[in-house]
Amino acid sequence: MRLIHKTFFLAAAAAVLFPHVFPETVFSQEIPVKPDAGRPEKLTVFLSGPEAAAYASEIPFAAVAAGPGSARVVVDIVRSGDAQGEIIVLEFSGREDFAGRTDKLVYRPRHGETAETTRKETARLLQLGLLRFASHTPAAGRLDVLFEDAVKPTAVDDPWNFWVFSLSANGFLNGQKSSRFQSWFGALAANRVTPEWKIRASIDFSRDKNSYDYEGYLYENVSTSKNASGLVVRSLNDHWSLGLSVTAGSSTFNNYDFRLAVRPAVEFDLFPYSEATKKQLCLLYYAGPEFVRYREETIFDKRKETLWKQTLSIALGLKRPWGSMSAVLTGSHYFHDLGKNRLRFDADVSWRIVSGLSLTFDFGGARIRDLLALPKGGASLEEILLRRRQLATGYDYYLSAGLSFTFGSVNSNLVNPRFGDSGGTSISISF
Repeated sequence: MRLIHKTFFLAAAAAVLFPHVFPETVFSQEIPVKPDAGRPEKLTVFLSGPEAAAYASEIPFAAVAAGPGSARVVVDIVRSGDAQGEIIVLEFSGREDFAGRTDKLVYRPRHGETAETTRKETARLLQLGLLRFASHTPAAGRLDVLFEDAVKPTAVDDPWNFWVFSLSANGFLNGQKSSRFQSWFGALAANRVTPEWKIRASIDFSRDKNSYDYEGYLYENVSTSKNASGLVVRSLNDHWSLGLSVTAGSSTFNNYDFRLAVRPAVEFDLFPYSEATKKQLCLLYYAGPEFVRYREETIFDKRKETLWKQTLSIALGLKRPWGSMSAVLTGSHYFHDLGKNRLRFDADVSWRIVSGLSLTFDFGGARIRDLLALPKGGASLEEILLRRRQLATGYDYYLSAGLSFTFGSVNSNLVNPRFGDSGGTSISISF
């Protein structure tokens, strides 16, 4: 049923057909619908969330803003899950003359639904949620409402069963008459993420070699690292998760000929996981054994040993109109000697100064008391200068600050994936 191009009928029909979209709060008729010199004809919208860019082209009756400061409506698109399965939450927050107007729509994909079907249904909800705002703009005169009396979504099983694989490799060479350097790296990863399970597995290898030939003196140093890791997480409900982490590998830098760590884990989020992109306060606890064989005898006269370790992390993440911040405090120790411990703090803050301009800080440090793998023979001068061996220390720290500024059109709805996000040349293999 097609309705005539009038705002009154648009609002009335939408309220009847989609009562769950429109809360009891009704827009005042005092909101202007005539264009003025300081207001664009289209509704300005800022889309927030990891998948927001995929929906920028789905709202032609609105203009996508570069930042929330220049938008009249902010939409948070959050993908999460609960005990019943995956959910996608769209939260609408009005600004300026729409201040105080909020809405929340939830979409639950069907089992086996394709990613494209999920995207289309999410885009449809995005359009419905913005109708109540767009109906009070000059663009409302060109909007229609089309009612479909039969909706027949097609559910297609994923042939990959939600597994995603990635393969990467790179090499680097440089040199001159008296010095040469080469670096090689390769990695393979497999991930499967559903609302109920998160499974991640990866293996990687790296090799760096320095060669120096000066006045008849030839020096070569080779540093290698091999790692394999796996993580399995089971979602219990909106706040609790159980997991198991397994890591294995070797490292010349850390004096490990072989190291295997097996750690069961439990996580509790004070807020529901569905709100993770807006606020999160998590406690994550790991505990389990480490089986270690060293390349060289350690300062504690060990060539191999079995260690038991526990780790507790507290992570806070917030996203607010002024910007975002995250902070993680992690403490760990070995059970055989509580004095062998480590306390680490990492944080980053992004503060929005004005629309498009942000100030960012990254800082952190650690108190280190658990370097059990230091070789008894110490490190040579060359290894120290090249940073090819772990050295004894009681702390480390870092600090960085920067500015980012984005400006230009706020009316672009186009998404163009050509040449990648950076506009440079890149090659990746995934299947």
